[in-house]
Amino acid sequence: MSTATPVRPEAPEPLAPAVRQRRGLPRFGGTAVFAAGLALAAVLTAASGWSWGLFAVLGIVLGCLVTYVVSRVVEGRRKATDRLVTALVSSAFAVAMVPLVSLIYTVVSNGVGRLDGTFFSNSMVGVVGEGGGAYHAIMGTLIITALAAVISVPVGLLAAIYLVEYGKGRLKKVLTFFVDVMTGIPSIVAGLFAYALFAIFFGPGIRFGLGGAVALSVLMIPVVVRSSEEVLKLVPNELREASYALGVSKWRTILKVVVPTAIAGLGTSVTLAIARVIGETAPLLVIVGITAATNFDPFDGRMATLPVYAYYQLTQPGVPPEFGIERAWTAALVLIIIVMALNVVARLISRFFAPKTGR
Repeated sequence: MSTATPVRPEAPEPLAPAVRQRRGLPRFGGTAVFAAGLALAAVLTAASGWSWGLFAVLGIVLGCLVTYVVSRVVEGRRKATDRLVTALVSSAFAVAMVPLVSLIYTVVSNGVGRLDGTFFSNSMVGVVGEGGGAYHAIMGTLIITALAAVISVPVGLLAAIYLVEYGKGRLKKVLTFFVDVMTGIPSIVAGLFAYALFAIFFGPGIRFGLGGAVALSVLMIPVVVRSSEEVLKLVPNELREASYALGVSKWRTILKVVVPTAIAGLGTSVTLAIARVIGETAPLLVIVGITAATNFDPFDGRMATLPVYAYYQLTQPGVPPEFGIERAWTAALVLIIIVMALNVVARLISRFFAPKTGR
């Protein structure tokens, strides 16, 4: 009679060694360490005579250094390098924000006092000291900028479409080169160009709104061309090829496929280009001039614009001067509000008119 061999129970597998938990700083530990470096910089700066510039430089250096050393000891080299780069980038952002915040604070604090109904409804006719407004300058800015957009947008968009869809060879290179050159033209040169152009036909001393629109269009066209060109390049080639495969001609493909796909980016480009030129002062000083009365006709006579209005109110404030200087600050504030509104419009265009990819 055979007996079954007893089965030996398998030996339990050895337990894996416990995973070593890497130490790390708490959630806001990096910020706290950088703040400690700033505190040390404040003490050293106060000991040597307080200076905001010295504190900023010393604070960034010590904050980054303390952050790297503490993180290197606690978390290791890799994490310490990451925290150091993060501290450098955040410091650079904070330094870049200082002049912007200071500018906005200065303009708002000095210009909000005259931001009333009189400023938006009255001109400067018969006003020497207190009172008056910038109604004529606001309307002049809107009229001249609208004319510049009417000139620049069709030329810029068509030029961008040519460079992306049709351009090739030497002509494309030449056009791209001149667009790049025009992007860096000083604004006073654009004003001198417009003045010289119209002085040929109307004689020296010509001043009218259309000349300012032409001067602004010289500055606006290269911005529209360059930004629109980059937007059109983002349209996938598969969309063009699918249209060609259906027998659609090239110009209809551009009109019905490419432009509608890029309409959000094109609208944003145009809006930002308008915001770029609406605050130009030098070309309008040369070709448009200034007037105290309201002029709605850009083809006849001088017109007031907000940048030039602010310039003259600051340099020729009248007697007593404080009222003119206050009007200059308010004009600058209104100009900033208009530019910010245009940037908001550009964001809204980009959001609502972008092609919907989801179902």
